[in-house]
Amino acid sequence: MISLELEERYSRQLLFSGIGEEGQRKLSSSQVVLVGCGATGSAIASLLARAGVGKIRIIDRDYVENSNLQRQTLFDESDAAESMPKAIAAANKIARFNSDISVVPEVADVTPATIDELLTGAELILDGTDNFETRYLINDFAVKEAIPWIYTAAVGSYAVSLNVVPGLTACLSCIFPDPPKGSFETCDTAGILNSAANLAASISASEAIKILVGANAQLRHTLLSFDLWSNEFAELAADKPRANCRTCAKREFIHLSGQNRPHITLCGRNSVQIHESHRPVDLAQMGERLKPHGTVKSNNFVLKFWRDPYEMTLFPDGRAIIKGTTDVAVARSLYARYVGS
Repeated sequence: MISLELEERYSRQLLFSGIGEEGQRKLSSSQVVLVGCGATGSAIASLLARAGVGKIRIIDRDYVENSNLQRQTLFDESDAAESMPKAIAAANKIARFNSDISVVPEVADVTPATIDELLTGAELILDGTDNFETRYLINDFAVKEAIPWIYTAAVGSYAVSLNVVPGLTACLSCIFPDPPKGSFETCDTAGILNSAANLAASISASEAIKILVGANAQLRHTLLSFDLWSNEFAELAADKPRANCRTCAKREFIHLSGQNRPHITLCGRNSVQIHESHRPVDLAQMGERLKPHGTVKSNNFVLKFWRDPYEMTLFPDGRAIIKGTTDVAVARSLYARYVGS
């Protein structure tokens, strides 16, 4: 039995035959990890939190900006003004509408060095990222550990979702053996409709609930795409692993091993992220050190430093986002000059 308070909160969900009381108990005891809390990720987090998923770990390396507010539904103007890390801001908002569940924010980057610590313990992994490097890394980890995950993407008016259930369905590498090469659309070049992000998130959140309550027969076994502007709809079969898949069949986890992992240029922000996770930084001390060289603003979670034409956002784990360039050498030089080599 569930409590009277929870019965009232989830009454409309309990009435739905696909969930019911047993399904609600399963949701309440579930543990999921959401990687990325931007447009799709924040909507997925909100939907699953409102549905009563018991524990949600939200991992995001980024902070809230004004340009996010058009589509990232868990954030507001005060979060942008304070440059609040997205994971922290999301956890704070969720606590205001569902204090009965546990939300664990992680201001971190999922890399080959951190993925075991950040994703272990999840029974389902949800993709809220904006880059294929991280998605292939999640795919490697999920296939290796036999954990289901859901790929979600949105750009322009285009929404995409794919369920990956290791051993049962195709994985990301089955469908896309190699990451996209050359130029392709991003939210910076093509823009994005908030409705496309919400559609992708709604589809993936529904599939997540199916997995968590054990409704396996209702799972979709296709890569689904929908263009909200042109009304074009497509599905690609993904019902079984590809026989010669490097990840599924050969179990070669090249992304987990860190092969050819680039510095990531962040979507839409003319920025480069510097990975320095083994260099803890005292933000207060660093702020004092940087004040003679430019403008400094900080809180407990991030430090922002402006020296025209660049902006550096520094995190306590040593990571930095250098805005104003896509040149890794320039970003590295700025980091070495002001933080250390």
